[in-house]
Amino acid sequence: MPINSPFVHAPTRRRPHPRWVTPLLVIACVACYLWLMLSAPEARYAVLARWGTVPARLFDPSQPLGAWPWLRLVTALFMHADWLHLLGNMLFLVIFGLPAERALGSRRFLTLFVLGGAFANLVGALTLAGALAPIVGCSGAVSAVVGAYLALFPRAHLGLVLPLGLYFQFMRVPAWLLIGMWVLLQLLFTWAGPGFGTVVWWAHIAGFGFGIAFAWLSRSAIARRLRNQA
Repeated sequence: MPINSPFVHAPTRRRPHPRWVTPLLVIACVACYLWLMLSAPEARYAVLARWGTVPARLFDPSQPLGAWPWLRLVTALFMHADWLHLLGNMLFLVIFGLPAERALGSRRFLTLFVLGGAFANLVGALTLAGALAPIVGCSGAVSAVVGAYLALFPRAHLGLVLPLGLYFQFMRVPAWLLIGMWVLLQLLFTWAGPGFGTVVWWAHIAGFGFGIAFAWLSRSAIARRLRNQA
């Protein structure tokens, strides 16, 4: 996957630092999902209700974690409803997260994931005020990563393998085209409303916008980081 950064184009002789945040986030999400699935249903639902983002109880001081209600915005990122939910998020996190982490640096990338995911959950909770079903999953955080990727690598291409009859065709597609289609789906699902299930589409859109803003606000720090590695 070629990387085209709009900030700095400088060759580097240093070996890049290992990207440890993206794999660690994947491991944490998978481990949490397996732990929940191996728990008794009653215990699982209790954990989701306590640590997930429940819009109706988010800022209720009488609830557990009442002193730090915002923690639920973060803990909800590591719990997923089912394996398809988990698989989709992990796939997008790996594809877009690894190059984004390399450009942002691991600590700044972790900040993007946590703050972007928390902001997305907050927006989702505000749009579902009064709902008792918990918001879980890192879809909002992954959306922030995708938004940051688009801002960092607007000219990048992604390789796709498409089935054509009995054969598979490898194609390189502009990343902005795939991301644009993804954004369009978010808007369509948001307009369609709850008929498409319990996915909090506004959280996806909020996370995506947060990621774009985060990348552009970080562009000076990214440029200095890349110059220091040259």
